[in-house]
Amino acid sequence: MSNPNPKPVLRIANCSGFYGDRISAAREMVEGGPIDFLTGDYLAELTLLILWKGKQRDPSAGYANTYLRQMEEVLGTCLEKGIKIVTNAGGLNPASLAAKMRELADRLGLQARIAHIEGDDILAKLPELQAAGNPLAHLDTGKPFASVGAEAVAANAYLGGWGIVQALDTGADVVICPRVTDASVVVGPAAWNFGWKRDDWDRLAGAVVAGHIIECGAQATGGNYAFFQEVPDLHHPGFPIAEMHDDGSFVITKHEGTGGLVSTGTVTAQLLYEIGSERYLNPDVVSRFDTIRLEDEAPDRVRGFGIRGEPAPDTTKVCINYIGGFRNSMTFVLTGLDIEEKARLAEETLFAALGGKERFDSVTVTLTRSDRQDPGSNEEASAFLRVTVKDRDPRKTGRPFSNAVVEMALANYPGFHMTSGPGGEDAYGVYWPALVPVSAIDEVVVDAEGHVAPVPHTAAAPLQANVEPWLPELPPPPGGPTVRAPLGTVIGARSGDKGGNANVGLWARSDAGYAWLASYLTTARFKELVAEARNLEVRRYEFPNLRAVNFVVVGLLGEGVASSTRADPQAKSFGEYVRAKLVDLPEALLADRPSRRRQPDPVAAELHRAFPL
Repeated sequence: MSNPNPKPVLRIANCSGFYGDRISAAREMVEGGPIDFLTGDYLAELTLLILWKGKQRDPSAGYANTYLRQMEEVLGTCLEKGIKIVTNAGGLNPASLAAKMRELADRLGLQARIAHIEGDDILAKLPELQAAGNPLAHLDTGKPFASVGAEAVAANAYLGGWGIVQALDTGADVVICPRVTDASVVVGPAAWNFGWKRDDWDRLAGAVVAGHIIECGAQATGGNYAFFQEVPDLHHPGFPIAEMHDDGSFVITKHEGTGGLVSTGTVTAQLLYEIGSERYLNPDVVSRFDTIRLEDEAPDRVRGFGIRGEPAPDTTKVCINYIGGFRNSMTFVLTGLDIEEKARLAEETLFAALGGKERFDSVTVTLTRSDRQDPGSNEEASAFLRVTVKDRDPRKTGRPFSNAVVEMALANYPGFHMTSGPGGEDAYGVYWPALVPVSAIDEVVVDAEGHVAPVPHTAAAPLQANVEPWLPELPPPPGGPTVRAPLGTVIGARSGDKGGNANVGLWARSDAGYAWLASYLTTARFKELVAEARNLEVRRYEFPNLRAVNFVVVGLLGEGVASSTRADPQAKSFGEYVRAKLVDLPEALLADRPSRRRQPDPVAAELHRAFPL
């Protein structure tokens, strides 16, 4: 089945890029202009662990609470306008959230057909899979899950969009999903509206790309954008909309009159977020990111087309989490002269009192030299020594650790103080990505009446003829004089986390800029620039169609976001760090520098509205 009254252009709007995103976004998208679907992405690897902890305290929890607040504001309007709602806010407990949504609808006096999807939770199947010969090997290290010697607390397989199609076929107004992939909330509505088949690989691939672009909300409309000076009204950017077409092409836009910017630059930035190679795997299709073509169709309208897809894989990723142990951190403030000697004294004194570093499973000590010569203020004279300890025994990492730091206060280096008082230990989770056969997943749709129906798996299909990347004609790299300048003078970046790995996608603003970037920034030179990557595996991928080069630094985040000891465990700032590196930049590329738009003053604007001339 499919939509009996298909829209020739399907407007799919996003209202959430993560659990904690702007609450008002749902109302803004529903009231700001015409849309057909309201979607939202609430889940990430770290979020699943947070939801698991909540479910341990309350078995009826485990979903995104903020979703209910948003739905209270918009459910009536959506029903009135015929806007359907599809999100993955169900998290670890979609049935419970569906029940809460029915209670909400009843309280509001609304008749809403609410369906939900189950089947991503395969925790109980892990022993069976291992006994059958699946080692649940870590996707990066190849180690079998049994090697960690720990029990999994959650295991959620990534589902695709066909369960959403089936739920919409039941007449659902609202579809609540568990751990479907971020792009699936776009793939499902598009496939349902246009009546796509399971082997419409190119169409499905286009929907995956569109879903990847809008999944992170305002990151596609100027948020976290390297050249933010070009973005108007960044204090309140609008959220993105994907206008899907039957052939899988799309236009990315936003409601008229909202803040932010939709351009090939902002869309390219989001395309490079948390990716690896050119083959972007989803349960429904493999999207070839090296075939994407973008063009500015009009102000705040970017068209994506030409996207090719390969048959769906016969495996899907499973996000396994286990409790790795306990940790605690304390940060010493070191001020003025002799910073390194003070840091050495503090570290040696602390671990002498604790019985040595070897007593802990893991110790991380980081000295951040933020101090300046001839400081203009007390703060400018300060550096920070952060000490983090991890251990499976909470008694080692709790108050005994932080109290030992406090006891040094009057008996150690001059100017001793800390950024916080003593605290107890925190349990941390470890993310373990693995692959499981699609056949191991028992996905079901539970419709508004409570009827349960299985979702069939996509039949295995042979690989079609090789998909050729789209290769634009490029000029040779520019020569001539160079200037020592930050890489980010003309090169943009977007970075993020994928388990324990970090990716940073770098893109140029012109063909000449890409020709230089691709020839200059080799893996060896990247390691020269980025000290943290020198002893790690770095994977490099070229995307000439996007004028981009993507680097994946394997293991930069340790065992994943939840257990990482980096100050920025999700690598959100990693791209800006790389852009700050000095390189020999051809003077010919300086014309690619961003223009600077005057940022509207929101206070002045509000005063003008209140007191017009």
